[in-house]
Amino acid sequence: MTVELKAGDDRAIVDERAGGRLASLIAGSAERLVHKEDDPLDDPPWWWGSFLMAPVPGRLAEGKLPWRGKTYQITPNLGEHRLHGVVFDQAWTVDEADGASVSLSCRLDDRWPLGGVIRQRLRLAPGSLQQVVEIEAGRQSMPAGVGWHPWFRRPASGDVRVRLNADAVLVNGPGLIPNGEVAPVEGDTDLREGPALGDRRLDDVYPEVKGPAVITWPDLEMTLSFEPPATVGVVYTPARGFCVEPQTQWPNAPQLAVEGLAGTGLTELDPGEILRVQTVWSWTAA
Repeated sequence: MTVELKAGDDRAIVDERAGGRLASLIAGSAERLVHKEDDPLDDPPWWWGSFLMAPVPGRLAEGKLPWRGKTYQITPNLGEHRLHGVVFDQAWTVDEADGASVSLSCRLDDRWPLGGVIRQRLRLAPGSLQQVVEIEAGRQSMPAGVGWHPWFRRPASGDVRVRLNADAVLVNGPGLIPNGEVAPVEGDTDLREGPALGDRRLDDVYPEVKGPAVITWPDLEMTLSFEPPATVGVVYTPARGFCVEPQTQWPNAPQLAVEGLAGTGLTELDPGEILRVQTVWSWTAA
């Protein structure tokens, strides 16, 4: 089952069975997201639409979740690592829908042994999409983080530009797992002036994004808010599309925090506490 949202000439489709993801976004009279049908294999199911990464965004090394003296095993789904959290391919429940907005929820199952529930609300208005997420801890405390993983469509002709006001990127070790070091942006990783993507192939984490990201297609300019606690950005630019991902924490943040690294953005929730995060995408004709 899918839910269609309408606002003026803009349209969005939310697929509750596929991680409650945004399956389509018509903005400025054109599709802005990669469709499931664009990837005939759809294996693994993280190559299309825009989905929520929670309660840990990005990579979790060897699927190991250290938390308050214990280490929990989260089943790996990319080689030896866990990627994109545990709810991106789960069926969600539609709690409310009114034509321009939809509220969904997903109870954390045995993939996430600490329990809890995640709620999200998407509200479409002419020229904007608000997305709000809440993670509520259950009977146990838990680490919590949120990220959005949109697969944006490249234009049929011309190029796309991405501006991200960030001065540094994380340094990765094996398996694209951050090693705790930070390096200044330079060359292809420097997106501060909004360069054309061209053939640059990025897969980089920007730890301190200042202000919104801006994506410019030949016909449309879209602004993606990075509001605290979402101050981490990931930019991924394979040939098939491109991703600009607002996140609240570094990949592998639970393990890095145990190693004594500060500043990863990791949030700690006591039982019943809630982490609330939002991103707003707004667009105008270029």
